[in-house]
Amino acid sequence: MISFVWPVRVYYEDTDAGGIVYYANYLKFLERARTEWLRSLGIEQPSWLAAGVGFVVRQVQLELLQPGRFDDELLVSVEVLKLGRASLQFAQTVRRKNCNTELCRAQVKVACVELGSAATGLRAVAMPAAIYEVLKGAH
Repeated sequence: MISFVWPVRVYYEDTDAGGIVYYANYLKFLERARTEWLRSLGIEQPSWLAAGVGFVVRQVQLELLQPGRFDDELLVSVEVLKLGRASLQFAQTVRRKNCNTELCRAQVKVACVELGSAATGLRAVAMPAAIYEVLKGAH
């Protein structure tokens, strides 16, 4: 699959007192890029959430390489490493746009779950066929 890339600007609220991106905010940037990747494929979250199906992050491996700074323009990539019937594994990077410096790299595994009640919790399920076929075609 060709990587999908989503632009992100670092706002003041994304930084610590020194103007450097707070590490946890990289997770937000990665999530936004995955969401926009799904949207680019025609997979809109509200429709499958209404049907009681969602994706949850199961595992993250994050490597911070260089600091991102206030007002940086970043490019966040999404690449599917592995597509299973009930899970996806991604490789993602965050780069500074103007010089292509890699700031962060991550591997993220997400699981497809049935959104149950508070009593039943979340239960892993196979992706709906319509979603799986779109992802399979993009992989």
